[in-house]
Amino acid sequence: MRAHDRPSLGISLRILAGLLSASMFICIKAAGPDMPLGEVVFFRSFFAIIPLTLFLWVRGEFPHGLATQKPAQHLLRSSFGAVALFTSFAALTYLTLAEAILIAQLSPMLMAIFAVIILSESLNVWRIASISVGFIGVVVLVWPELGSGFSNSTRLWGIGLALVSATLSAMALIMVRSLNKTESPGAIAMYFVIASMIGALSTVPWGWIVPDIATTAMLIGAGLFGGFGHIALTLSFRYAEASRLAPFEYLALFWPILADLFIFRLSLSTSFLLAAPLILAGAAVAAGERNRNAEKAGAK
Repeated sequence: MRAHDRPSLGISLRILAGLLSASMFICIKAAGPDMPLGEVVFFRSFFAIIPLTLFLWVRGEFPHGLATQKPAQHLLRSSFGAVALFTSFAALTYLTLAEAILIAQLSPMLMAIFAVIILSESLNVWRIASISVGFIGVVVLVWPELGSGFSNSTRLWGIGLALVSATLSAMALIMVRSLNKTESPGAIAMYFVIASMIGALSTVPWGWIVPDIATTAMLIGAGLFGGFGHIALTLSFRYAEASRLAPFEYLALFWPILADLFIFRLSLSTSFLLAAPLILAGAAVAAGERNRNAEKAGAK
């Protein structure tokens, strides 16, 4: 048993992280499609700095914890993450919250593919199974548009953007795996939000607007929820092993479903109900294979 092993606390923090992340997306969705995308990303990134700075300060890692030995890798990881943030928020304009979050669950499967290509890891039966099941789930999700002969271009745009976001998130996670060996988790998160802020500011020439009080509150909430959610996720792995936390990762889809039904008054499509078990099964297989590898490494 590890010195900090407190599984109940770790599981509670993992559930809290999923709830906070869902709350962030609810705020973004509630802010409305009329808000400029760059402005939304700026608010989310700027106000996430507050909880992240407090987190580093409490841990005694501010500001020296931001020192890095790998600035180029931080830049690459932050770039992947920033563009993933833009595309994930853009996808919310075209999809329900639950659909966007469901497609985000493809990241573990895509990460397995990139691990084979970039890190020269083996393509074993578990990875093939997770990728295949997840791909079938995506086909089921888009089949009403592709199979009916009538293409809903708006919905397809949303699915495409969500797929791009999941792909870039997987690439960012590959970079995080490498950076975690020498860099502080707080520093990794801080450089990501700073890069996202800079990217967002570059969109000012395309026009920002002055939001009303309610919209401003939603945007500030998105940043705070996102920042505290990252902290809760980081701490959950401090108190519990990844294998114990994996089953609770998929509760993250439960909150968006409730939000769609009771906040945004949106019904769940038949294709979503059929695709969700497939995509989640693929993600579960990918996570299970990752946890088995971690356990084997720990036993050596």
